[in-house]
Amino acid sequence: MNFNFGEVLTRAWQITWKYKVLWIFGILASCSGGRGGGGNSGSRVSGNGNGFGANNPFSGRMIEEAGQWLTQHWWVIALLILAIIILVILSIFLGTIGKIGLIKGIFKAEQGAESMGFGELWSESQPYFWRVFGLSFLIGLIFFVIFLVIFLPLILLGVLTAGMALVCIIPLLCILIPISWVVAVVLEQANIAIVLEDKSMLDGFKRGWEVCKNNFGPIIVMVLILGIGGAIVGVIITLPIIVIAFSAAFGFAAGNFAAANSRTAIIIALACCALYFPVLLVLNGVLTTYIQSAWTLTFMRLTQPQENNTPVIVEGNAQ
Repeated sequence: MNFNFGEVLTRAWQITWKYKVLWIFGILASCSGGRGGGGNSGSRVSGNGNGFGANNPFSGRMIEEAGQWLTQHWWVIALLILAIIILVILSIFLGTIGKIGLIKGIFKAEQGAESMGFGELWSESQPYFWRVFGLSFLIGLIFFVIFLVIFLPLILLGVLTAGMALVCIIPLLCILIPISWVVAVVLEQANIAIVLEDKSMLDGFKRGWEVCKNNFGPIIVMVLILGIGGAIVGVIITLPIIVIAFSAAFGFAAGNFAAANSRTAIIIALACCALYFPVLLVLNGVLTTYIQSAWTLTFMRLTQPQENNTPVIVEGNAQ
């Protein structure tokens, strides 16, 4: 079937820009799927013992003292673990509600709603929470079991065989990664089906699979557009944080933390990151809103072509 990609992408931006309340749900939706990156870099120290390498006489002592302190204050670790669990649960809840709220809001915008409130979308999203969360949890559990059954034994065998068995993981990854992409796209359409068509958890997944299978071409093109485009925009809006972090890291590695200028540079870098973080949060919310708008509109156009793609269908039938 004919699919008007330009109309979907344009309409997604119109909705994103007009209904700014959706940005809040975009920020919430990114809680459970936020992007992040980092790396550990070791610095070699040659010369004096002012660095943090092997010449530092306090490194081993500091680790030993830290271990003793944690042994005596084990409750600190317990509180830290509890805090992490609470944050994970909160991020899952807010992320799920945010995603459902976006889908509901985009649908209401397509129905001609002139305005919508946060409380309205929040309350309308709650009935779908357990179905959307349950489906995502079930898919995640399946992949976790696959990891335990297949990859964990190979990793342990690789340790015993000095890494020889790890070669077997490469072809498995080449198979599993594309499968995970397909499942992610089907899950995206399934979540939309659960909210817009009031499907059950399993019926929603069947519906998502049906939409992807019957519209393979348009779905693949949208995956490429939104995947590549979203990644590029994501890197651009995160670039200031990356530049500041790398500048601070290089300054820290090249200098001495005890020096006043090094401490000042690091403090300035942290202050810049703190000032830019709210901007990054809003921009990420806008990006998430746009991508979710495009996917929701794609589902609606593919499942309701008689209402939304009328000009394209008429032109095709005129031949």
